[in-house]
Amino acid sequence: MKKIALPILLMCSALAWAGKQSNLADYPINIHVTAARLTDMSELRLNVVIDGKSYELQGITTVSLLALGDYKAKLVKDEHRTTYDSYRVYEFLFPDGKTRQYHLVGISE
Repeated sequence: MKKIALPILLMCSALAWAGKQSNLADYPINIHVTAARLTDMSELRLNVVIDGKSYELQGITTVSLLALGDYKAKLVKDEHRTTYDSYRVYEFLFPDGKTRQYHLVGISE
């Protein structure tokens, strides 16, 4: 009995550390990344297309670029304090189940 208890305890603790599994259905937005660059401050800037409109998103401080292509995302913050102001945050879901947030910093036609 003691020989079985330790593996079960280890398995339960591993599941607890694994965290919540992201559900693809929770990420309904298709985002196409057309360009990625690093700013002088090592912030990641992405040119993206969402529903046919061009946007620029800013990510975390990093030393690596995001691969160009299609990603699933969800809108986690969409604030409009006035009729002319907009603040949005998108969360990308990556194939390995990890997520990362990007803030809207530009809009173009």
